[in-house]
Amino acid sequence: MQPVQSSNDVLFILLGAIMVLAMHAGFAFLEVGTVRRKNQVNALVKILSDFAVSTLAYFFIGYGIAYGVHFFSGAATLVENHGFELTRFFFLLTFAAAIPAIISGGIAERARFQPQLAATFLLVGFVYPFFEGIAWNQAFGIQAWLKASFGAEFHDFAGSVVVHAMGGWIALPAVLLLGARRGRYGRNGQMSAHPPSSIPFLALGAWILIVGWFGFNVMSAQRLENITGLVAINSLMAMGL
Repeated sequence: MQPVQSSNDVLFILLGAIMVLAMHAGFAFLEVGTVRRKNQVNALVKILSDFAVSTLAYFFIGYGIAYGVHFFSGAATLVENHGFELTRFFFLLTFAAAIPAIISGGIAERARFQPQLAATFLLVGFVYPFFEGIAWNQAFGIQAWLKASFGAEFHDFAGSVVVHAMGGWIALPAVLLLGARRGRYGRNGQMSAHPPSSIPFLALGAWILIVGWFGFNVMSAQRLENITGLVAINSLMAMGL
């Protein structure tokens, strides 16, 4: 029965990876609808390029730092357990790539292309996996120290801190460093309005994010036997609020 269970888990986590991958389309439409029309193409290319760079950085460096797993092996090794580890990489890559996506929205229309891609590579390849390994893989003995000192480990089921808070924390100094958008304030200090360039894109991006959120949260169980409807309904009600 174990191979059947394993193949079910692979399909389960693959569907989760596809749903969270779709969330990146939500990020894209949300940002493209927010920026001025003249910057829409630039914003879209940055988002697509960020994901491509994130994939390379996480595959060759980041996943190994977080979980001690590398993919420099023969096909016979890679397809063990129905390729579960490869599929798990895909799923967790979509989490890792959310970091630069969050930052990109915060610094839209203010960052140059090459420096932003370089920052994406460093964050996804080195910075994020360090904290991911601590939270989700017992790396560096931090969780053991927390349990010994405070009686419990740090728990983050679906990345509320490891992914989203970290993205926000990194975006904040980036925003402060880059400052306001050019033309945002007049010479007298008065704020100039920059209305969204496309309300339909904003709405479409928000709706895609809502659908993908169930992949982010529910599929974080990573195995069918760990799935619970409580997470799904909590996510649904949180969106309603």
